[in-house]
Amino acid sequence: MNEENVQIILKDGQPEYAVVPIEDYRRMVASLEDIEDMRAFEQAWKEHKAGDTIPGEIVDAIIDGETPLRAWRLYRKLTLVSLAERTGISRSYISQIENGNKTGTLDIYRRLAVVLDVEPDDLSIEWNRTIFL
Repeated sequence: MNEENVQIILKDGQPEYAVVPIEDYRRMVASLEDIEDMRAFEQAWKEHKAGDTIPGEIVDAIIDGETPLRAWRLYRKLTLVSLAERTGISRSYISQIENGNKTGTLDIYRRLAVVLDVEPDDLSIEWNRTIFL
């Protein structure tokens, strides 16, 4: 940017505004957007390396209408019976949660989350609604 093309507007003797040619302005905005994109990419990369991301298969399944619990169970290649055995929760109760007929207690979600190796919040219907709606 050529500073000769910048107009400085004073207020009470102090610089208040800088008026720049439109092309310079557009270049500045594009540069700022590039910086924001780079920061977002760096943050996503850090989360990926830390394991804080959700696999695409899970996201796709939830977008397609699966409940988070069912999506994670299938992703971990567990049957309802095996998940029930490993959590001590009945198969029918897990099925009702998966189908959205029951919400489950915090204790239930914690037990399921331990076996599925996720956070309890990752399994709730409310999580599904807030992330994807």
